[in-house]
Amino acid sequence: MKQLLQTILEPMLEHPEALEIEVEETEYDISLKISVHEEDVGRVIGRRGRMIKAVRTILSNANHGSSKKVFVDVD
Repeated sequence: MKQLLQTILEPMLEHPEALEIEVEETEYDISLKISVHEEDVGRVIGRRGRMIKAVRTILSNANHGSSKKVFVDVD
């Protein structure tokens, strides 16, 4: 999951070196916390949240075989 998220996000960032992804996995869910440079926050969220919604959809579908729910948050 972390590698997939990194592959999706790095090309769209002005400062890809500042990208940090924290993964917390519990019995019921997987939580991914994204931290980016302050200039890149708008790029990750997108207009009206469309970009982050698309990223969440991709990660949820990538985790289709598991019963765990995927959460993606931006700092």
